[in-house]
Amino acid sequence: MNFHTRKWIKPEDLNPNGTLFGGSLLKWIDEEAAIYGIVQLDNANVVTKYISEINFVSSAKQGDIIELGITATSFGNTSLTMRCEVRNKITRKSILTIDKMVFVNVDENGNPLSHGKTQIKFIEQQFKEENI
Repeated sequence: MNFHTRKWIKPEDLNPNGTLFGGSLLKWIDEEAAIYGIVQLDNANVVTKYISEINFVSSAKQGDIIELGITATSFGNTSLTMRCEVRNKITRKSILTIDKMVFVNVDENGNPLSHGKTQIKFIEQQFKEENI
């Protein structure tokens, strides 16, 4: 799994218990997964279709640095399925896991659109393709 995005937990990210508010974390995950889907499917129009059980394993507190990891697990005709892990950057302790997130490739009218992708595109491949 690749961990690309890091977040520094600040006071505005906390719940009344003084730990990371789950809603903030889920917002960051949805955004990260959408960006990942856009890159993988070469289309700026992807939408969240499904997010499976969200397992909050541990909490984060103010000052912690967390990192979000997303990886593709399968490609459908119009969809991309991923899994996610969020962990503490310093301790590597897992904070959250999501086994299945499905994003759908759509056209300008919001209709599902076949994408023709079958495997993960790694950043190194993207740079090679752009320099050809």
